[in-house]
Amino acid sequence: VQLQASGGGLVQAGGSLRLACAGSGRTFSGSGMGWFRRAPGKGREFVAAIRWTGSNAYYADSVKGRFTISRDNAKNTVYLEMNSLKPDDTAVYYCTASSRLQYYDGASAYRDDTYYDYWGQGTLVTVSS
Repeated sequence: VQLQASGGGLVQAGGSLRLACAGSGRTFSGSGMGWFRRAPGKGREFVAAIRWTGSNAYYADSVKGRFTISRDNAKNTVYLEMNSLKPDDTAVYYCTASSRLQYYDGASAYRDDTYYDYWGQGTLVTVSS
C-alpha cells in the first residue's frame, strides 16, 4: 500500500502550487484523507483533511481561505491547491489516509495525526520571499 505525493517545488511568495497524492495497493475511497506538513526545525502540523464522501473539508487556521483540498475517488487521489503562498508555508508536505475516519464526523479527529494509518513519502514546498 502506497501514497505517492507529487507537485512540490520552489515558488515565489504569492504564487501557487497544486499537490497530488495517488494511492495504490488498495482503494482509499472509503478513507478520510489529509495533508500534514513539517517545516524546518518544527514538528508535524495539520494542514487540511477531507471526508471520504468529499462533503466536508477541514483546514488549519493558517491556510484557511488560501488552500483547498479535494479528492477524486475514481483516481484514488487527493489534491491540495495552494494559493497566495507565504514563506511560512515552506515545509515537507505529507499526504495521509485513514479508513477509521469514516466513522467520525468531528474535525478534531481529522486534525489528529494518530488517527491516520498510511503516510506518503512527502514532497518539499519552498516559498521564497
